[in-house]
Parts: sequence; C-alpha cells; structure tokens
Amino acid sequence: MNHWRVIDTGLRPAAQNIALNRALLEARQAEEIPSTLRFLRFTPSALLGYHQSAEQELNLDYCREQGIAVQRRITGGGAIYFDDTQIGWELYLHKRDLGTADMQVISQRICHAAATAISALGVDARFRPRNDIEVDGRKISGTGGAFDGDALMFQGTLLIEFDVEKMLRVLRIPAEKLSDKAIESARERVANLKDLLGRRPDASVVRSNIVEAFESEFGVEFSDGDLTLSEHRRYQAALREIDHPDWVGLINRPAADMPIVEAAQKFPGGLLRVAVTFDRQTMTIRQVWFTGDFFVNPRRSIADLEAALRDLPLDRLEHKIESFFAGRQVDMLTLRPADFVAVVRLALSQPLMASNS
Repeated sequence: MNHWRVIDTGLRPAAQNIALNRALLEARQAEEIPSTLRFLRFTPSALLGYHQSAEQELNLDYCREQGIAVQRRITGGGAIYFDDTQIGWELYLHKRDLGTADMQVISQRICHAAATAISALGVDARFRPRNDIEVDGRKISGTGGAFDGDALMFQGTLLIEFDVEKMLRVLRIPAEKLSDKAIESARERVANLKDLLGRRPDASVVRSNIVEAFESEFGVEFSDGDLTLSEHRRYQAALREIDHPDWVGLINRPAADMPIVEAAQKFPGGLLRVAVTFDRQTMTIRQVWFTGDFFVNPRRSIADLEAALRDLPLDRLEHKIESFFAGRQVDMLTLRPADFVAVVRLALSQPLMASNS
C-alpha cells in the first residue's frame, strides 16, 4: 500500500498560506516529498486570482476598514474571501497518482470523495459539476486544481460558519447586490455546517473524515508528518516574494478599465435588470449579475447562468446564453433566452464609465 503524508499548518496569514502553496507544489514536482494532504485556515483575507488587479476586483476601502489582508494566489480564477470560519484542504499529488491529466475527471473523483467525508458528518453532500459540493442544492464547498508539470495542487474549502455578507462587501460588486434582499438570496445559495447540524462540528472529526475518504478513494494510507527542510527552504524563499507589496501589485490596472455598467428592460416575461463588469482592453465580460421581477424555476438557474458568463468574450455572448438554456430544463414562463442577451447588450451600449459601486 502507498503511504501518503497529512499535515496541518494551522491558522495563518494569507501570505504564509500562499507561500506554502508554492513550496509544497514545487517540492512535489521535484519529488522531494510524498503525495500530501494539507489542512489549513486563513486569518481574514481577500485573495486575488493570479491574473487579477486588486483595484478592479475588491472593495479596498472596506478591506482596510475591516483589517482584511489583500493577497494574490499562485493560481488563476476569481477573487475570493477567506477567514477562520472555513476549513481548507489541499492535495499535492503526482500525475501518476491519478492516471489522467483531465481536470474534469480529476475534479469529479476528488469531489466525490470529499462529499463522502462531509456526508459522514450527518448531511447529504453531493458533487455538482464543475467543481462544487452541495447539500440540498446549496454550496457547502468549492474546489479547484492546477498542474505544475507532473504535480497537481487540488484545493477545497468547507464552509463551517461563513459570513456571506462579509464576502459580498469584500468584492467590487454593484450596490444592489448588497441590499438586504440580495444578501438573503445569497445566503440561501450556500450552506454552513453549523446551520445544518445545529452545532459547530469538531474540526478534528472533519479532518479525520476527509483523511479516511481520500484513503479509501486512492487506496493509500496517510501518516502524520511535518514540513521537511526542503519545504522550509522553499517556503522562506517564496514568502520573501509573496509577503511584499510588489507581489500583491503585480497586476495593477485601474477600475476605470473594467467598469460596472447597468441596464434594465421590461419584457413580456418580466423586468430584467443587469450589472456587467466589462474588461475594455480584452472586450471580455468578467461578471454578470441579474436581478428584477421575473419567474425562474429552478431558482438557482440564474446563479448558474451568471457563473457560465464569467470571463466570456463579448462575441460569444449570444451563443453562450442560448446553449446554456438549451442544455437544461428551466421554466421562465414567457421570458426568453434572447431577453437576457438583449439586456446585457443594452448595458454594454451605455457609456463605459468607471464605477466603484
């Protein structure tokens, strides 16, 4: 039987956690360490994707007021908020551990195992493509992975007592998304373990369940371990670069280059409002938010549509929306996919003025 390592690096500032990401991934790629499961937690942190600009993605005034650290990940993706109300777990694996480099196949396999671990706590957790784990249609864990040569870092978070409102205020989003109604709607789309169980779960039991689930999935046995001398050296070198304003400001583009534009339009099926974050340099829709007075069932279809439109080249808008609705059963009464296209195009026809709303 193969023996893998499990470590717990505890509660740390974002810079330290990101530096450890780099150190462990480099060490696994160099085959200096065995395949490893790491548990981690963050002090309050707003984490940018590697290619993002803080001014464009975050409410920096709010972060300063709340003492929330701003940091840049070594991986891509969107800005996210972390604090100690989430338990993080990470797998550092070699490609031969997986038998494939297909990230969708890998994600499904790992997420199914993680869902089994969460379910053992007393809830019905299930994998939802592409990379979420849900309980009764509500997100309880988000995941993602990235290869560095033959080494994979696959990361997941588990919501224990997460404050959705704080997450929304950290991000640069339209003011309407911070209304009481919008915040309550966002809360309905996520699940916290404390709420589901009626108590805060014991962190040691959570970790034990995750360890056992991955042991079963990969046919391995985990042994407790510590960071090696090699990892410490790599960590210290990474921390010198990452715990520095130049790293956080590696990409520094003004909010004016990525304005938030808004529009509303009345259709036979109801009133649609939209806010669009639009990257003028690349002609790319970065994010879309739909609100208004209309009927959609299932309700989560709008959140799924918003996710499908992230980082979308403008010239693919119509095709993406049409294919989204063609691929699933959504009851919208007389509202049509073309109506969503029309209101987004209306927003983008407005003067592209900078907005920090």
